[in-house]
Amino acid sequence: MIFLPYRDDNPTSSPPVVNWVLIGLNLWVYLAMQLPLDDQGARAYYADYGFIPVDFFTALGEPSKEAVFSQLVSAMTSMFSHGGLLHLLGNLLFLYLFGDNVEDAMGKFRYLFFYLACGLLAALGQAFAQPQSMLPMIGASGAISGVLAGYLLLYPRANVRVFYWFLVLLGTIYLPAYLLLGLWFLRDLLAFTAPDWDSGGIATAAHLGGFAAGLLLTPLMKKSKVRMFQSGNSRPFSRHARKFR
Repeated sequence: MIFLPYRDDNPTSSPPVVNWVLIGLNLWVYLAMQLPLDDQGARAYYADYGFIPVDFFTALGEPSKEAVFSQLVSAMTSMFSHGGLLHLLGNLLFLYLFGDNVEDAMGKFRYLFFYLACGLLAALGQAFAQPQSMLPMIGASGAISGVLAGYLLLYPRANVRVFYWFLVLLGTIYLPAYLLLGLWFLRDLLAFTAPDWDSGGIATAAHLGGFAAGLLLTPLMKKSKVRMFQSGNSRPFSRHARKFR
């Protein structure tokens, strides 16, 4: 089954400049710095720019402030690096869909701080979940999880147009954000709390950490005039579908 959100019914009042800059930076890092690398170069890149939990805790045990600062820089650089084209495009799709409205609700500078703070706290969440891990963590998923949490608090009843393809059925449907994003959160939560949980290459704890950061920071970062839990602009669950014959 294919289930792909591609736009929301939630216009903004100003151009999402910061969101576009973040999208552009992620694209530039991948196309200019990562794509030309061979396998050996990619491994070296991940080691240099990824966030490695065991290195973070090693730095905390040292008296050098520079070592801790270096790890925080790695947490920042890791959120602009990706493990492949699909990883990149999947993240940027969600940032494109939901980030513009969160920026609109917070303002440009607050949104930038919010995004980076969620990414940093997401990395720390992954580190505390797997403190002995030597695998570099990369990707914008943690920061974007914070953006999704912000959108959920601000616009839970906004409708998101989703493309679906199930067996012979093909079509689109409007789903309320609380359902779409709630299911996304539940999937990660169930994966993380499973008895045999292992990251399996996916930083689930970072997703949850970023989401929790977004829930905490959104009420503090939004403009005072912006209300929480706003209503939607269209009817949910309306759909257009066709059946293959």
